[in-house]
Amino acid sequence: MMMEPYHAMIYFAPEARIAYSEAGLKGYWMGYFASRVAAMGPVPASVVTATFYNFHPKMVARSIPDAWRFSTPEKVLSARLNAADAALRRLLGDDIIASAELVEAAELARKAAEACSVAGRPLFAGHASLPWPEQPHLALWHATTLFREFRGDGHIAALLAENVDGCEAHLTIVAQGGLTREGIQPHRGWSDEDWQAAQQRLIHRGWLDQDGNLTTEGLSKRRHIEQVTDELALPPWQSLGEQDFERLLSLMKKFSIHILEQGGVPMPNPVGVPDLRNLA
Repeated sequence: MMMEPYHAMIYFAPEARIAYSEAGLKGYWMGYFASRVAAMGPVPASVVTATFYNFHPKMVARSIPDAWRFSTPEKVLSARLNAADAALRRLLGDDIIASAELVEAAELARKAAEACSVAGRPLFAGHASLPWPEQPHLALWHATTLFREFRGDGHIAALLAENVDGCEAHLTIVAQGGLTREGIQPHRGWSDEDWQAAQQRLIHRGWLDQDGNLTTEGLSKRRHIEQVTDELALPPWQSLGEQDFERLLSLMKKFSIHILEQGGVPMPNPVGVPDLRNLA
């Protein structure tokens, strides 16, 4: 949670949109899909759908594989890193970029990320195969990207274990109060018909009531999915030990709040990044 704004600012940074356009990509969503999956190479839409999971396949197909006709994974990856560099310099400022605390955080984060296994984590594995940036603020951004994809791959495993598809996953989050339908459905490509069909499936399973609220069973299942996701995401933090883990969290909270204060991630947002300024 404390690290999410540091990574997620790339999805909202104007620097990223400009960089992707200059790399040959067309529109926001082509930039989004291509930049996240480029580490895996020029893969087809089916692979993006499989690894991103909660987007409608037709939404993915509008961007992939066309992205690889307009650009290349190498160009896209370079554009993404350059955009992250420019955005972080703008959001953090020279003093934080050059600080000993940021260097410390980058070293701790790299240690944690390198302790993760790629087994069963395809999107994480793709990003883990990339070279580490030399500059500390970019090494830290790369590490937070790895943590995000490592956790995301584990979350998909937890959803699959409960036989929850991509659209159904959104409904359970909305029903739990994490996001609103209006804030997420348009950004994932699911039609009203898709949404209604998913709701009926969850009602039939006993997860939702007729009003679309989580039942006792549904709430229990949703909490179980989150618990499993948390457990699967533990390896990098276990590798650090409690003292270094707490130190890294403390540093990342400081950097992330600074990014939020500069408007680096809008609130609310469709990716679920929390407003750390409201946390004790």
